[in-house]
Amino acid sequence: MIGLAYALKGEIRSILHSTGAKALETVSGVSVYEIEPGLLAYVGGVGKVNAAMSAQLFIDRYHPEWIVNAGVAGSFLDLPIGTVVLAEDFVQHDVDTTAMGDPIGMVSTVDRVEFPTSEVEKMSGILTSLEVEHRTGRVATGEAFMTKGERADWVAKTFSPVLCEMEGGAIAQVCLRNGVKFTALKSVSDRLCQDDNAKEYFNYGEAMASLNEVVLAFTRALSKEEK
Repeated sequence: MIGLAYALKGEIRSILHSTGAKALETVSGVSVYEIEPGLLAYVGGVGKVNAAMSAQLFIDRYHPEWIVNAGVAGSFLDLPIGTVVLAEDFVQHDVDTTAMGDPIGMVSTVDRVEFPTSEVEKMSGILTSLEVEHRTGRVATGEAFMTKGERADWVAKTFSPVLCEMEGGAIAQVCLRNGVKFTALKSVSDRLCQDDNAKEYFNYGEAMASLNEVVLAFTRALSKEEK
């Protein structure tokens, strides 16, 4: 079974409407839906704590083989708004225990900086077979909606990510610790390299509807590959 992880109700709305999904339950504020047999989805909330809590809850209750995180993200590169990005790995840019001698971004307990996604070349091949133009790259996660400035410049220089968002790194960490395969598909919502990165912020509803068409086709293809 594959689980789709979303942060906001607005991100999942189009896929619920287009598939006639069925609401299963809401537990601790986490709403879970059956999109179709073998494909569930949940809305976990914004930020790393919500993302981690909801991912663990979903894993414990539904035992997915794979979790796919879908959502929007800001780009450190001059990518067109709406570009689909397949995450190669995640870092958590707001973790700093360097005072204890750790490298920047080191997450204790698991003692690592990079959190990989699963079978990136295979996932990219599925997108290509679906004729979905995309690029791959690192994604930085942290508890801030990033805007252009010193912090964004520091994150870009320190971690060399393509995108920045608020949940994926936490889900990647939970999946790693539970032995669940993990993929993330993101749509570029704004560019951190421009002076006013909200100026060209895309139409959120339309963008998520477009991304969810990709996500649905992708997960169906992935499900066939895994059988």
